[in-house]
Amino acid sequence: MPNNIAHFAIHADDCERAKKFYERVFGWGFEPWGPPDFWRIQTGEGAIHGALQKRRAPVEGRGMIGFECTISVEDVKAIALEIVKHGGAVKAPPFTIDHVGTLVMFEDTEGNVVGAMQYVEGIS
Repeated sequence: MPNNIAHFAIHADDCERAKKFYERVFGWGFEPWGPPDFWRIQTGEGAIHGALQKRRAPVEGRGMIGFECTISVEDVKAIALEIVKHGGAVKAPPFTIDHVGTLVMFEDTEGNVVGAMQYVEGIS
C-alpha cells in the first residue's frame, strides 16, 4: 500500500508577501494557526492540507530544502501570466510532457521553485 503525501509546507522569508501571492495566483485561503508566522492553507475541497510558515533552518547554516511541488491548474498559460503579475518569475516556460500535460516551472516571491501543471483530461 503506498504512503500518500498528506501535507505540504511553503517556507517564506516574508509570510505576508507569500500569502498574497498564493491567494492572488491560485485562489487559496489562509487561516492563522498556532505560532506567529504560521497559517493553514485551504487549497480546495478534498485537497491535501498545507501550511505557510516562516523559513527556518533545520540544518545548521542552510534554509529549508524540500520536495518539488506541482500544482494542478486549469489553464497553465493564464497561471504563468498571473505568476509574473503578482511578483513571481517563470523559470521554464510552459512545455508539454506527452500524455501527461503542460508544465510551467516558476519561482514564487520567496525563492521557492514550484511547478504548475495543466494535466491532460483524466490525469491529475
